[in-house]
Amino acid sequence: MTMKSFILLALSLTSVHMTTAAGSAAHRCFCQVTGTLDDCACDVETIDRFNNKEIFPKLQKLLSSDYFRFYKVNLNNPCPFWTDHSQCGLKYCAVKPCTPGEVPEGLKSSSYKYSEAASQDLEECEKAEKLGAVNGSLSDETRQALQEWKKHDDESDRFCMLDDVDSPESQYVDLLLNPERFTGYKGPEAWRIWNSIYEENCFKPYSVKRPLNPLASNSGLCVEKRAFFRLISGLHASINIHLSARYLLDENWFEMKWGHNVSEFQLRFDKELTEGEGPKRLRNLYFLYLIELRALAKILPYFERPAFHLYTGQPTEDNEKKKLLLELLHMAKSFPLHFDETALFAGNKKEAIKLKTQGLGTALKILFSERQIEAMPNTSNTNPSFQLSRQEIVSLFNAFGRISTSVRELDNFRSLLSNLKQ
Repeated sequence: MTMKSFILLALSLTSVHMTTAAGSAAHRCFCQVTGTLDDCACDVETIDRFNNKEIFPKLQKLLSSDYFRFYKVNLNNPCPFWTDHSQCGLKYCAVKPCTPGEVPEGLKSSSYKYSEAASQDLEECEKAEKLGAVNGSLSDETRQALQEWKKHDDESDRFCMLDDVDSPESQYVDLLLNPERFTGYKGPEAWRIWNSIYEENCFKPYSVKRPLNPLASNSGLCVEKRAFFRLISGLHASINIHLSARYLLDENWFEMKWGHNVSEFQLRFDKELTEGEGPKRLRNLYFLYLIELRALAKILPYFERPAFHLYTGQPTEDNEKKKLLLELLHMAKSFPLHFDETALFAGNKKEAIKLKTQGLGTALKILFSERQIEAMPNTSNTNPSFQLSRQEIVSLFNAFGRISTSVRELDNFRSLLSNLKQ
């Protein structure tokens, strides 16, 4: 063999090795992220097309509006489980609350949903035991709806506790300025948080080493309890995708460069680096997506009522955003392969209430309230048995927005891993 032939052969073999390595890097993360999902009639590819081309663009436009971007939370609430020093791994990880002038007056006027009492002094609202002190320009129908919403918030047992809303220490946070991204918070303390979330919500047997995947370790779990684990796992996967896609890659005096960190993604989802669990976590993300999408389809009648308003004190924008909201919900309803929740959650509402994540909890609340939603009148003449607070609405759509973004980001990581040179 001549030297030239040897060099050409060596280059050819090197090229084959690099192609195989790159292909295997993508395969190790996405080997199970294809085809039909467990307990569902839907497949991954259908979800990818529907989300990335139809849902995602419209949803992002909706979430950029004032009604959905501002969320009220008590940032000083102590951890109920252990003493936490709340030290950030990076100086950029701290949540930045809004200044009073950044929040629309229509949202600040009341912690209750869709209040149109923006022009009223806060003391007057507190003194009035009812919402009788609203703007006199309101229609009788809207006024009655506001009174019913307040009464419901005061008296009903909420599916998820909204204790932050009424706290005097609560502040508004602009969700657009506080995206999910890598914060540097890791190690034993970070894992302790996730371990507690799984322990609280996933019904794990105490006789098995923890943490664990009950889907693999305990075939005795009923289908409902396995589903709850998959929902929490899907939520965990979504957050890990976000922090891998928005990773602090470089920093200097002039700018911070955030972007995709392929190594971080592999660390969390590569089959060989996660003892086979990574691809399963990604499949659970799709399962969570179907649950949230089904909830949006179910809740359409609630938002179609004339009495419902996305109120921020800006009438033109509020009307436009309600129209956009209804377009999104009709699109969600048109999905051809919806998840059938009746076969999975039949008779286990008490178990569902144990879930603590508000966006997910609101989705389950909707799925368990189908009859009340379908029976909801088109006007507010009758007090509806089903209500959502503004906090729940903002949580529901922003949670779905995060999950939708995660599904879309998987396409980016597939491409990056396929082009990876190892």
